[in-house]
Amino acid sequence: MTTALNGGDAKDAAVAFAGSVNDTTESAAIDPRPVIGRLPKYAAGKPPVPIPGLESFKLSSNENPLPPIPAVLDAIATHSAINRYPDPVASTLRARLSEHLGVPAEDIVTGGGSLGALNQLLAAFAGQQDDGTQDEVVYAWRSFEAYPISVGLAGAKSVQIPVLPDGRHDLDAMVAAVGKRTRVVLLCTPNNPTGPALRRDETERFIESVPSDVVIVVDEAYQEFVRDDDAVDGIALYRKYPNVVVLRTFSKAHGLAGLRVGYSVSQPEITESLRVAAVPFAVSTIAEHAAVASLDHLDEVVGRVQTLVDERDRVVAGLRELGWAVPDAQGNFVWLNLGDATQEFAALAGAHALSVRAFGNEGVRVSIGETEGNSRFLELCRTFTKAPAAY
Repeated sequence: MTTALNGGDAKDAAVAFAGSVNDTTESAAIDPRPVIGRLPKYAAGKPPVPIPGLESFKLSSNENPLPPIPAVLDAIATHSAINRYPDPVASTLRARLSEHLGVPAEDIVTGGGSLGALNQLLAAFAGQQDDGTQDEVVYAWRSFEAYPISVGLAGAKSVQIPVLPDGRHDLDAMVAAVGKRTRVVLLCTPNNPTGPALRRDETERFIESVPSDVVIVVDEAYQEFVRDDDAVDGIALYRKYPNVVVLRTFSKAHGLAGLRVGYSVSQPEITESLRVAAVPFAVSTIAEHAAVASLDHLDEVVGRVQTLVDERDRVVAGLRELGWAVPDAQGNFVWLNLGDATQEFAALAGAHALSVRAFGNEGVRVSIGETEGNSRFLELCRTFTKAPAAY
């Protein structure tokens, strides 16, 4: 039988309950999964600190410094149905990509940028097995800094293989690192942040040396900037090898980094699992319309990319004329192997209203930006006396 409380009793009971809740809140910690404490935090490129009398340039993120083409801006401005959920599988975009790439639309799975597509793949193929064993994911290092975070959050173990002195993947060492627990291998080409692209022959030899039940991811976020005739083509590999997955994005060449549109291309045996792991509604309707409009005016996009490639080549040539050793740059950035001078150079750049991306005491990645910013960067390199002269 329940006894009703009078006003005074009810008040006392409420105070007592609140006190017990507060005691519990103050004494009990809310702990995340242990892996969270072991993972690095993603460090996005920071904007430059304003310097009086100087125009600032952000060269710390691999963004396209040019805005999207006019047709894309029109598509964004005229779309108003944001009160409705988007198509969960981005059917219109996948159909348009199917035409563009010459692949079945069913082989394309969209995601929130190429990183979103990668996270879906790791969720499907790498993690902790039912018997408690941990899958392994092999990748070059240094490479895309989100890799260890994504792998760790999926529940898998990172196996990092140092890049060669010239910034290339050490494919022989990566093959040797593949073991019975390896479920996924990540190949970043061009490699971010060092710059070189993988080549066809070496990549095919690598794939043929790895067990066919290991998923090989060819991450081509900067594919449109590649000008090396011998560079690998992920789509050709996907057609030839059933265990290859290609990642691409609209963030870089198309200038849609803020809209988060990426995708994977793989054969049906893999895509059927990726669709289960895919985040629903990851690509918004506005993002889908913008990506389709960009593909419909691809010649304009290609022209803009070429202006950035020309600037990249000018910067690389300028650095080498100054005596700097620069790895082959096939993305929209250059890598300075500065070692212990990394933080000093980054601080000096900041003092000149340039933000660059420093990686510990390893080196500095500098994105290709506006012409004036690139020229100021070259002038800074002219005066910096700790340039690496050789590898």
